[in-house]
Amino acid sequence: MFSMISTCSSNSSKTIFCRSECFAEQVDGPKICLKNPRKEVCGMNAIKLPLRISPRQKTVLCETYSVQTQTVVDTETMHQSPAISEVTVKGVPVFVMLPLDTVKANGTVNRKRALNASLMALKSGGVEGVMVDVWWGLVEKDGPCNYNWSGYKELVEMVSKHGLKLQAVMSFHQCGGNVGDTCNIPLPGWALEEVERNPDLVYTDKAGRRNKEYISLGCDTLPVLKGRTPIQVYADYMRSFRDTFRDMLGKVIVEIQVGMGPCGELRYPSYPESNGTWRFPGIGEFQCYDKYMKASLRACAEAVGNGNWGRDCPRDSGNYNQFPEDAGFFRREGTWDTDYGRFFLNWYSEMLLAHGDRILSAAEGVFNGSGAKLSGKVAGIHWHYGSKSHAAELTAGYCNTRHSDGYLPIARLFKKHRVVLNFTCFEMKDEEQPQHARCSPEGLLRQVTEATRKTGVGFAGENALQRFDGRGYAQIMHNSNLKLHGTNDSKSQMCAFTYLRMNQKMFQSENWHRFVWFVRNMREGRTLRHGEEDRCETELKFNAAAYLRNDAASLMHA
Repeated sequence: MFSMISTCSSNSSKTIFCRSECFAEQVDGPKICLKNPRKEVCGMNAIKLPLRISPRQKTVLCETYSVQTQTVVDTETMHQSPAISEVTVKGVPVFVMLPLDTVKANGTVNRKRALNASLMALKSGGVEGVMVDVWWGLVEKDGPCNYNWSGYKELVEMVSKHGLKLQAVMSFHQCGGNVGDTCNIPLPGWALEEVERNPDLVYTDKAGRRNKEYISLGCDTLPVLKGRTPIQVYADYMRSFRDTFRDMLGKVIVEIQVGMGPCGELRYPSYPESNGTWRFPGIGEFQCYDKYMKASLRACAEAVGNGNWGRDCPRDSGNYNQFPEDAGFFRREGTWDTDYGRFFLNWYSEMLLAHGDRILSAAEGVFNGSGAKLSGKVAGIHWHYGSKSHAAELTAGYCNTRHSDGYLPIARLFKKHRVVLNFTCFEMKDEEQPQHARCSPEGLLRQVTEATRKTGVGFAGENALQRFDGRGYAQIMHNSNLKLHGTNDSKSQMCAFTYLRMNQKMFQSENWHRFVWFVRNMREGRTLRHGEEDRCETELKFNAAAYLRNDAASLMHA
C-alpha cells in the first residue's frame, strides 16, 4: 500500500544547483481483429475481450462530461482487466489525455464510475495508456512538503486494473487561462502567499502585469518559497512522487513528463489568453521585467563589456496583439538583427535553457533507475513562422529566426538528460491556417523533427487542437513517419503519440469509429498516400469494429 501523506526528506534542502545566471551550458500492445473485433490477435491465438455491457446494471458515464443521458455498464466486468498477451508492433503507441479535473481538490478521483467505463473502452480500442496532470496546486496545497497523493494513488490503481499504462505530468503550473483549460487549479496557496509578499516571484511584462501561471525562472536558485528554492521545491515534489509510487514506476507509470513552464511547456508565458490579454495570432511580449530577470540582464551586459545593453529590455518590441511589421524590434530589418538584438535574444533564450537544465537535472537525479522514462514538452508556436524574425517564437524564448536554429539547443539539452522531446501541431496543415498569420505548422514540425534526428533524442507527439476527422488523423499518421529531404531515413524516433483529449465528443459514434481506425493505423505504422484519407469514411463504415462501435454508443449514447 502507498502512503497517503508524505513529507520532504530531511536532506532534500542540501541539494545544490549551480548554473551561470547569464548563459546555460550547452510499442507494445494488443491488436484488434477487424473481422471479429471481440478477439485480440496475439500471434496465432485469439483472446475474447469482455466488451459486452449488461443491460441490467446502469451507471451514469456521461456525468463525466455533463451530458444528460444514462449509460449501461456491467459493474463487475467494468472493474476487471482481461488477461492479454503483449504483442510487439512496428508502429507508434497511442495514449489519451484524461480530463484536467480527473483528480478533485479533496484528493479523490472525479466521477470514478464513469472513468472506469471510459478506461475500459480505451483499452478495448487498442489504446496503450493515458496521460494525467499531477497538479502541484492539488497535491501540496495544504502546506510546504505536505503531500496528499491519495487521489492519484486511486487513479494509478484504476489504470493498472484495466491493463493500461500511465504518463504522469509533473504540472508545476496553474490550470486556467489557456487554450482548452476547462477548470481552475491555481498554484499552492502557500506559494501564492509568497507571491503576494514579493510580486517579482512571477513573470512580469513591460506594463507591469504579473502572471501567476508559473514561478519566474529568474529566482530558480533563490530560497524564496518558505526557505527553499523553486528548483528544490520541484525536486522534493518529484522525490515524494517517486517514493509513493515506487512499485508502479516502469510497470504502470512508464513516463514522467517534467513541467518546465506555463502549460507544462519549456517557454515563457508570452501569449496569455486570460482576460483577453493575447489573441491569436499576436506576437506576444517578452516576460523579463521582474527584478530577478532584470538583475541577470544587467550582469550579462556587464560581462560582455556593454553595460548600456542591460539597462532595460527592448522598448520597440510592440504589444501582445501586434504583427511583426508593426514593431520596430521584429520587423524584417528590425532590432532583432542588430548586435544588441542578438545579445538580448541570446540572453533571453539561454535563461530558458538554463531553467530547463536545472529542472531536468533534478528530475534525472530523482527518477534515474526507476524504470520510467523522462519527457519534456516544447510549444508549437507556428504563427509568424513565415516571417524573417519569427517574432512569436522569440517572445516565448525560442531564438529561432531566419538566421538561427532555436530548436537544436533544446534538443541537445534534452539529449543531455536522456529526455524525450514532446512536440505538438501533429494534426495541422499549412493550408488550413489563416494566410495573414504566416503560419507554418508543417515547416515548424519538420524543423523540430530534424533537430531530434541530428541529436538522436527521443521524439513524441501530440495534437494541438482536438479533431475527429479523417484528414486530421491522416496528417498525424504522416507526421509520425516523416521522411526528411536529403535523408534515407523514412522513420522518426517517434516513441509515442498522446491524443488530446478524452471527453464526451470522443465517445460519440462516428468520432469513436474514426478514433479506433486511427489507433489501429498508428499501431501498425501505416502512412496514408496522398488523397487516401478521403476514403477513410468508406473504410470506417465497413471495417470499424462492430462491437466497439456498439459499446461506444452504449457508453456515451451521444
